[in-house]
Amino acid sequence: MPLGAEIQTDRSSEDLGLRGSNQSGMRDHNERLVLSLVRQQGGLAKSDIARITGLSAQTVSVIMRALEQDGLLLRGEPVRGRIGQPSIPMFLNPEGAFFLGLKIGRRSADLTLVDFLGRVRATRRQVYRYPSPSAVVAFVARALPDLTASLGAAERTRISGMGVAMPFQLWSWVQLIGAPQSEMDAWRDHDIQGDLAAITGLPVYVQNDATSACGAELVFGTGDKPKDFLYFYFGYFIGGGLVLNGQLMLGRSGNAAGVGPLPVPGRDGKMNRLISVASMSTLATAMAAAGESSDHLWEQHGRWIVSERILSEWMDQAANGLAWAALSAASLLEIEAVMIDGWMPTEIRAEITRRTHAALHALDLDGIDPPMIREGTLGAQARALGAAAIPLSQRYLIDQNAAGRET
Repeated sequence: MPLGAEIQTDRSSEDLGLRGSNQSGMRDHNERLVLSLVRQQGGLAKSDIARITGLSAQTVSVIMRALEQDGLLLRGEPVRGRIGQPSIPMFLNPEGAFFLGLKIGRRSADLTLVDFLGRVRATRRQVYRYPSPSAVVAFVARALPDLTASLGAAERTRISGMGVAMPFQLWSWVQLIGAPQSEMDAWRDHDIQGDLAAITGLPVYVQNDATSACGAELVFGTGDKPKDFLYFYFGYFIGGGLVLNGQLMLGRSGNAAGVGPLPVPGRDGKMNRLISVASMSTLATAMAAAGESSDHLWEQHGRWIVSERILSEWMDQAANGLAWAALSAASLLEIEAVMIDGWMPTEIRAEITRRTHAALHALDLDGIDPPMIREGTLGAQARALGAAAIPLSQRYLIDQNAAGRET
């Protein structure tokens, strides 16, 4: 059965302390520019920002003073040893703003509270057989007060918005997820955005789940970030996202790089859709056919209990499909990297990445500059983090390509 229970929304957003303070207004362009630079490069002094942006020292000083007063920036220790006054690097304040991220999956929902640095402060989770709008809204209404209870009253006023990461057109996947058509049809016209805004009293943004996971890698991912990369996320179904020139590409309908329908050849030479060879649901089907339970795949991501033969065969076919998809993408776009992540143990992610690299380099690459095949850095939390990154980006970041322009 799906999540049941009637929706209890009698607690107002004021009761939960979620109304924004004066700092909830949209930051102007130059403030966003400074916040984006500090996020990308870590602690920066005023002189560094003036040099990078071309803004005058006086303008930068005014901006940073305002951001510090609003609690979005913190002063670091003075750096001495140079001629003149010591420089003071400024850092993002983790408590400067908070964000809610809701992942609506085909088998589970996660509600996550994230701070300004992208660190997860708290998460609540619900596993179900299939999602329905009423069930998801009931879960949020029930989980939200407990989720935010760890924050003080002043901190709760700094919750700046909610992002929702969910598959689009859920009603189209009824047979594959084993849900009643009537339950899934409820998604067609349901205003989930409005329901969640009424519960939280916050702006709510909705985005495709795999696109959101890709956005999380862009905003919160660790290590060197390629300017151009194709991103694959293993969930119940395989999904994807695309970053070009440092920007997350949403597409006309918000479903750019929806990689599932990509045609890829199987090892038998027959064409398949990527979704049918590289999804966790395919692994679950193989496990069921062998008499192995797959329920734990959706309940936790840290340890899979699956026979070696079934797992290896699934990883081989998934890697082969990803390699062909990567080749197709590299033929059209000069992507620097392919990043692979998902709801799975890190050692399995690493092995799929290794096998995908080997499979790609076994193909005919004449005329192709093959992209690097790399692991993602956020794993199971990527979709919920990506949801939280939406309101953060809407209010505090700019087009990353503007970071080096004069303003």
